[in-house]
Amino acid sequence: MSSDGETKYVIFKLNEEYYGVPIDNVLSIEKVVETTRIPNAPDYINGVINLRGEVIPIVSLKTKLGMEEDSINKNSRVIVLTENEIVVGLVVDSSSEVLEIDKENIDKPPTAEDNQYIEYINGIGKVSGRLIILLNLGKILEH
Repeated sequence: MSSDGETKYVIFKLNEEYYGVPIDNVLSIEKVVETTRIPNAPDYINGVINLRGEVIPIVSLKTKLGMEEDSINKNSRVIVLTENEIVVGLVVDSSSEVLEIDKENIDKPPTAEDNQYIEYINGIGKVSGRLIILLNLGKILEH
């Protein structure tokens, strides 16, 4: 993290919305490959993959966030990241770029009593006219 209050985020799309995760958590961005299903896994776990000798669970971020799941296409990517020593891959529609977002340009997420998904959001970043939803990886990766 740089001292001037900017943090780098890997930006990706789900449906038509932009999301971001801190670049410090991202290990790699991979093309989507066939997963091995795990019996009795939660519905948001697509399965596991063998990535360079490591078995990694693959999470459908859309399912986890309560969005309608659609088919994987040539732009779909798996963002492999780590949080609290957990390594996991998140399936996203496309990965677009790395952006620096100044802390001053990050608003707190909206509060809503009935929206359970708000806890998955750390903030909303504003960059050149776009809103980017910054995800709380700790919450998303909890069971």
